[in-house]
Amino acid sequence: MSLMHAAQTPSRRPAGTAAVMGWLLIATLPGIAALSWHFGWGVLTNVAFAAALGVGLEAAVLRLRGRPAGATLADNSALVTGVLLGASLPPGSAWWLILTGMIAAIVVAKQLYGGLGHNPFNPAMVGYAVLLVSFPVPMSLWAAPTGLVGPEAQPLGEVLRQFAGLATLETLDALSGATPLDAFKHKPEGLMAAEFWAASPLPEGALTAWRQVALAWLAGGALLLYKRIIGWQIPAAMLASLALLAALLYAASPSHQGSPLFHLLGGAAVFGAFFIATDPVSAATSRRGRWLYGAGIGALVVLIRAFGGYPDAVAFAVLLMNLAAPLLDYYTEPRAYGHAAATRGIAAREDDR
Repeated sequence: MSLMHAAQTPSRRPAGTAAVMGWLLIATLPGIAALSWHFGWGVLTNVAFAAALGVGLEAAVLRLRGRPAGATLADNSALVTGVLLGASLPPGSAWWLILTGMIAAIVVAKQLYGGLGHNPFNPAMVGYAVLLVSFPVPMSLWAAPTGLVGPEAQPLGEVLRQFAGLATLETLDALSGATPLDAFKHKPEGLMAAEFWAASPLPEGALTAWRQVALAWLAGGALLLYKRIIGWQIPAAMLASLALLAALLYAASPSHQGSPLFHLLGGAAVFGAFFIATDPVSAATSRRGRWLYGAGIGALVVLIRAFGGYPDAVAFAVLLMNLAAPLLDYYTEPRAYGHAAATRGIAAREDDR
């Protein structure tokens, strides 16, 4: 991720990129804490290993490019990418899965394009999408919410065994449970929503756990807004668009579509709205462009969830709108003071001459 711009008051303005990334890391703590409390030690092994890989891979690539690593690593952007990707993966993911995702995120999506500020796609979501397409089975093995402590919690030793890649697929499948979005996505076609939920298709406490995690990410997002690390337009547009389209589909077919609240709190929508979609390097930057960009992500999330092959879809929606961001900025560029219309492309270069 890159420096996140917003109109900032002098009293609350971060000192620089490293400070901004520091606040981003602090803002992830409520979400990571909630994930760990509900889903166990595997969340922490994911985040710790992915963060270490982010720093290590960035240092290695900078060395290969003959660039000084100290100043670049000090901006904490690789660390943030690792934390975001680690928090997105199923708890207790194997080391090789995390390594593959971080190579895609840091080496391919970031450094291959020139490093911080030059990447056209969100690095963490590139890594996540590569893993989801390449390894759908381990990416679908999300742990049941057995907690961090207590008699049903998975011991740290077993989590480390999973991390080392020593657990069998049968063992992992026995320990996992479907996410709310995944379970609803794959319910029988003729089964009504009320009948589906009455059958208790999720592990005990799963729906409550996901809602609490979403609210924890919302708390972190509120901190980012308060510190003016991010602007409010993209999260507001994304969540409003998602809720509106979900409400329309739900009104048309309440027996086969999820409610707006289910879409908002049942997956990664809140996390994506505040921590992923707001990356200004890969997002639209003009005022109207940010609204259209956020609204596009929200609409794509619902459409892919309802009619596509993936139950959550935040990563794919963000990446698709990353592709559209330059076009949105081009056609929503504000008119400069004293000009009749915004100047773009060749016309702008001719005016400069």
